Amino acid sequence: MTDFDNVPCRRGTGSLKWDECREGELPMWVADMDFPTAPAIRQALEARAAHGVFGYNTVPDAWYQAYVDWWRTRHGFTMDREGLIFCTGVVPAISSCVRKLTTPAEKVLIQTPVYNIFFNSILNNGRVPLECPLTRDGAGYGIDFDALDRAMSDPQVSLMILCNPHNPVGRIWSREELARIGELARSHGITVLSDEIHCDITDPGEAYVPFASVSEACRQISVTCLAPTKAFNIAGLQTAAVYVPEPHLRHKVWRGLNTDEVAEPNSFAVCAAVAAFEKGGPWLDELREYLYQNKLLALRYLSDRVPEVRPTPSRATYLLWLDCSALTHDTGRLCAFIREETGLVLSPGAQFGGDGGDFVRVNLAAARESLLDGLGRLERGVRAFAEASNQ
Repeated sequence: MTDFDNVPCRRGTGSLKWDECREGELPMWVADMDFPTAPAIRQALEARAAHGVFGYNTVPDAWYQAYVDWWRTRHGFTMDREGLIFCTGVVPAISSCVRKLTTPAEKVLIQTPVYNIFFNSILNNGRVPLECPLTRDGAGYGIDFDALDRAMSDPQVSLMILCNPHNPVGRIWSREELARIGELARSHGITVLSDEIHCDITDPGEAYVPFASVSEACRQISVTCLAPTKAFNIAGLQTAAVYVPEPHLRHKVWRGLNTDEVAEPNSFAVCAAVAAFEKGGPWLDELREYLYQNKLLALRYLSDRVPEVRPTPSRATYLLWLDCSALTHDTGRLCAFIREETGLVLSPGAQFGGDGGDFVRVNLAAARESLLDGLGRLERGVRAFAEASNQ
């Protein structure tokens, strides 16, 4: 059994999550876990480092087979080996596809609130984000398909970025929902780029549906971004894949990735991915159970101690999307206040678009003692904010 309660100190290691914070602050913002990665991955990296030569690298057959086997056994989807392309990361792949599959000033469709870097990948490349807001009720978020159809009918839209499972709201899209997205996109001549980086972080007993697996329509129009980085906490190793089953579309994506020089692995990217998918399954299942218990703990704590903050129902990711509208519609101000008052660092929701101004995103992927510390800081910060607002 893995002891997820014991985590190393990450300060002073160049950690974005920790070293961007002041001493005494507790970061629960960026989607980065505090746990060491699976032992099998560390062993593979140590063996590669012991070789001592770190020249240019190829992508061996073992890398392709590891992806194919993992998605077949874990997700019930058999990918064609030929459809896989190595990439240094999901975000570089998204940005490359935006550049290659659209033209300047065209619109890229996104369903908000959504991962904030989607906006960067669109705006920084001279394109225009077209928000199609998700619907929300007591059961969480959903899709307004009439609104989606209207958005897709815009002749300036040729690409949609789908988040599956969805960050930050924690939705696992159903096969039926994905099929409807695929049919609408096909009818409007739109390519769907599906970011599936969170696919392996689902609650125990829950499974995600790969977009490309749903139908022939989805298969023909899909570009899927995959990686072991989120599930195994190895984002710093720059290892990911893009799966494009349709040959003509695949050639465009391949050209884009190679033109941008993000299709060649470093000396550790391949061995880490292979070790994760070949030997990391048992560790990942233990992690998912630990994260689920963290989620249940947070939900109980908020219900009992901070009822003003309402969690969004979630079945995936290690993130909680907290509705703070009972306190404020400016959670940027709320997050700044809580950080100054308690040292807790959270993600304000406005950066995710849509109704994000009412929300805060919290990262639960920490040792339980640290999580309890964070929840206590959140409670104190909310209390102090409410008092200050009433004065």
